[in-house]
Amino acid sequence: MASSFGERLRVSVYGESHGNGIGALIDGLPAGEAVDTDALARFMQRRQGGRAGTTARREPDIPEFVSGVTDGRTNGFPLCIRIANTNTRSSDYNNLADTPRPSHADYAAHVKWLGQADMRGGGHFSGRLTAPLCAAGGIAKQILARRGVHVGAHILSVANVQDDRFPMLVEPWFFDNIAARAVPVIDAEAGEQMQREIMNAAADSDSVGGRIECMITGLPAGLGDPMFDGIENRIARAVFGIPAVKGLEFGGGFTLCTLRGSAANDPLTVDKNGVIMTVSNHSGGIQGGITNGMPVVFTVGLKPTPSIAQPQQSVSLSARTETQLEIHGRHDPCIVVRAVPVVEAVAALVALDTLLIGNPQ
Repeated sequence: MASSFGERLRVSVYGESHGNGIGALIDGLPAGEAVDTDALARFMQRRQGGRAGTTARREPDIPEFVSGVTDGRTNGFPLCIRIANTNTRSSDYNNLADTPRPSHADYAAHVKWLGQADMRGGGHFSGRLTAPLCAAGGIAKQILARRGVHVGAHILSVANVQDDRFPMLVEPWFFDNIAARAVPVIDAEAGEQMQREIMNAAADSDSVGGRIECMITGLPAGLGDPMFDGIENRIARAVFGIPAVKGLEFGGGFTLCTLRGSAANDPLTVDKNGVIMTVSNHSGGIQGGITNGMPVVFTVGLKPTPSIAQPQQSVSLSARTETQLEIHGRHDPCIVVRAVPVVEAVAALVALDTLLIGNPQ
């Protein structure tokens, strides 16, 4: 099983939710890049649980650099990150060994690995594995920023509550302002409504899903390839590695299917500095799989958390009979809030990989 992605920058994720630890191996980072551990810690804190509307499981998530960093800088060798698991309650999952959770990977993993998969806390399928993704992506974000490339994301919707969309062009401070909010949104009032939706679902022992809009600014035109190695392809492969992701669209996405070409096209123009750009960005900064110099924009859809406290119909794997399942443990009523930095991390890793393919340093 290869939990890896990337070409020039290869990222592999390892571990299980309730195992000894989790981590990532990053191969291909340019040497001599400073790693700001304080900034990395602040980035990783954005995905932690323990806050209202999130899982009660809170881990310190302090990344240990096993290799690849010397005196605070990348040394050119593979960078290995390890994060300890310190707050597990495996007994909460005892009844799931024989009774798989609906819409979770329990049953599929049972069949694939003949009942031997460690599925405590969701095992290798758990959102816990997004912690090392954030560690790797947080480092990529720092390297990208030095090259004038910035990545930001916000919650576009939770249930039926909608946030504003990103403006066509934004500055890095715009991303920073969103990231500083407890609920990362553009419209603060929408964030408050989202919180109410999440708490109402939790009160009903239920969960809700939502969408995240992500933007990458500063990528030059001409990156990517047609057909199967386009920017959309590379982003999609990595984004679908995030647990609970069920949909992805670029730019105007499926809305473009309802428009005529005259409304969907992005007219070309020249700015005051002689730079060719587009008047609109329905294409999401990508055409023919190649960047066109406009911000790369995509939206990710995440399903509701399948682990809910309501009784649900399932089966006994040993008896081959239907049974009722009651799930215990600590679970997010909505994972969208904590998934925002994860989407940013994955986008940053893909963007850095794409840049390094054309220029190894």
